[in-house]
Amino acid sequence: MEKTDAKILIVDDDQDVLMAAKLFLKQHFTIVHTDKDPENIPFLMKNESYDVILLDMNFSKDATSGKEGFHWLNTIMSEDPAAVVIFITGYGDIELAVQGIKEGATNFLLKPWDNRKLLATISSNLKVRESKRDLEKLRMQQKKGIQDPDQVSRDFIGQSAAMQQVMSAVRKVAATDATVLLLGENGTGKELVARAIHDESARRSEVFVSVDLGAISETLFESELFGFKKGAFTDAREDRAGRFESAHKGTIFLDEIGNLSLALQVKLLSVIQNRKVVRIGTNNEIPIDVRLICATNMPLYQMVNEGKFRQDLLYRINTVEIKLPPLRDRPEDIPLLIDHFLQVYCKKYNTPLKRISQSTLKRLEKHTWPGNIRELQHAVERAVIMSESQMLEPSDFFLNQSDEDRPVNLDDMTNLEETEKMLIRKVIDKHGGNISKAAHELGLTRASLYRRIEKYGL
Repeated sequence: MEKTDAKILIVDDDQDVLMAAKLFLKQHFTIVHTDKDPENIPFLMKNESYDVILLDMNFSKDATSGKEGFHWLNTIMSEDPAAVVIFITGYGDIELAVQGIKEGATNFLLKPWDNRKLLATISSNLKVRESKRDLEKLRMQQKKGIQDPDQVSRDFIGQSAAMQQVMSAVRKVAATDATVLLLGENGTGKELVARAIHDESARRSEVFVSVDLGAISETLFESELFGFKKGAFTDAREDRAGRFESAHKGTIFLDEIGNLSLALQVKLLSVIQNRKVVRIGTNNEIPIDVRLICATNMPLYQMVNEGKFRQDLLYRINTVEIKLPPLRDRPEDIPLLIDHFLQVYCKKYNTPLKRISQSTLKRLEKHTWPGNIRELQHAVERAVIMSESQMLEPSDFFLNQSDEDRPVNLDDMTNLEETEKMLIRKVIDKHGGNISKAAHELGLTRASLYRRIEKYGL
């Protein structure tokens, strides 16, 4: 029988329990260590990274209260925040074991156990260990400021008065824990602002979780955001934390919140109000501590008047509002953005730094950029890839000289939708109907693009 590559530690003051568990588990796992004395736990963890730790709740010094078990649980979690701890307890201590799960334990196991139950519990919790490691890795990356090499710098770029106002608002709100609503057209940098708020906040060392609500179907909404228990539905093969749980102690960014149906708005409102989630398939409430930032390009106040968005939810998410200006309202920032993107993509594609002619720059400043910064970013990337010259010309940016798009008022949704419809049609035609390529260029998910195609009858 092939063994699972995993390291198991069992700490219990009953030598018979240790011997029985080791004899059985060493048939199934590569390393099984046991110890009677919990005082040895710090030493053991410094010398080995255990995938699962089975910990007795009550040792001889404290036979019934479970306090000693909680003490060593805290010790383990401080040594390794991604540790997976399974409490070993008697039937009479189930309430304590449940409390232990709230304190950081992953599961509990009743004495005397059935070997099949023991094996199944450890095996299922090995997957929890993988999830915790991934989350801890993300937290450590954020603490060290490590970014994906393909990710454009999060620093704000812009000297316009409009962007100075945004920067000022970010600095003020970041110092608080207030809920923030970001308003602005597609491509104006709402997620960048959300990350900036997180990076400047007291939660900066914790995780930032971004959720594109426009890409989550109604049927998957609860499982994605609130999590589920193994067996809750057909494909629920293991317990899984939702996005809110994953963001515990950190920040959760809910993009495209205006796309939620009224039924889903009610479910989201309940979580925001109560600061608790319930995984599908359970009745257990899990407390969450998150900073909430939401964003939309839709007219929420108008939607409230039309009965399409709940007023009570709007009041919950808009303690502070920040409006991001479209790129056409800050043309003086276009040269700075182009220079930044040229440096990023020339480095990425290992090509000498390209320059841009004055005539090209003037043409780009006049363009109204209906896709905003995202459109400009992709235009520069394409130019870097496709141009064989060191000096970029207007033709390298695929801009129609006759395409002087009329100015769009953010409050005039008719113009805005017409502009978006025109842009989507143009990009889809350009890629010969290839939705994946069109979605990539537009900076949308395939699901979001399909919804817009249906909306505009394209």
